[in-house]
Amino acid sequence: MKIAAAQTIVSPDITANGRTIRSMIAATAADGARVINFCEGALSGYSKSQILHPEDWASFDWRQQEAELRAIADLCGDLRIFAVVGGAHRLAEGYPPHNSLYVFSETGALLTRYDKRFLSNSELSGWYSPGTAPITFDINGYRFGCAICIEATFPEVFQEYANLGVDAVLFSSYGIPEYFQIALRAHAGLNCIWIGAATPVQKAAKGPASIIGPDGKWVAQCAATPEPGLATAVLNRDDPAYDIPLQKARPWRLKARQGDIYRERMADDPRSEDRSGY
Repeated sequence: MKIAAAQTIVSPDITANGRTIRSMIAATAADGARVINFCEGALSGYSKSQILHPEDWASFDWRQQEAELRAIADLCGDLRIFAVVGGAHRLAEGYPPHNSLYVFSETGALLTRYDKRFLSNSELSGWYSPGTAPITFDINGYRFGCAICIEATFPEVFQEYANLGVDAVLFSSYGIPEYFQIALRAHAGLNCIWIGAATPVQKAAKGPASIIGPDGKWVAQCAATPEPGLATAVLNRDDPAYDIPLQKARPWRLKARQGDIYRERMADDPRSEDRSGY
């Protein structure tokens, strides 16, 4: 199954962002991919970039964003493709919005929504409210999870998804700096999962949209230049290139984390607890 990670321009204009997203969805569907993910804030804009002050949420055009989300949903239904779109999610008055990923199914339905759980220090200062839970969804027998931006620096996010049985994590960020790239490659290799990473055009020079295989190696990357692009790759559990990470390492690491293979072989010998002798 082919997946895609988008590299798109994000502007302060919600309508323009919606057109950009739909155009990329159409190109992805024509290329035969089943799912595409977009960067953090791809539709709404992101804090300190398109949304300049926390107070700007009070005048944010939520009605227009909802119209664009519905248009994106309709296109997904028409083209029979899944899409994961970054955007703010409005909460009750007095609470900043969630920093979210909207997941649309091939039927045109809003399948679920992921709300960023690990917010940065600045995001907590009035920009966003944290989410509470991971999400998973299935496409053609492959399971996906979602993560956003600074969550790249929290290994527990990716291990949790591995424990939930995902094959891939769709990672959306407003920029993928080098240390994020290193961390994402490590998470992919350590958890034996694919990671599709989406970013805006404005940040591509420091890290383009890309896809990482379950061996921790790059599978595809967009050009690290300020222009739109798509990184695509095929998920195939039976690919001989991934025999070790998928067929050997992943099931063994699951057993190792459960601990029985070690408890069954622990030495019943007092000398094992004596750390003062040779």
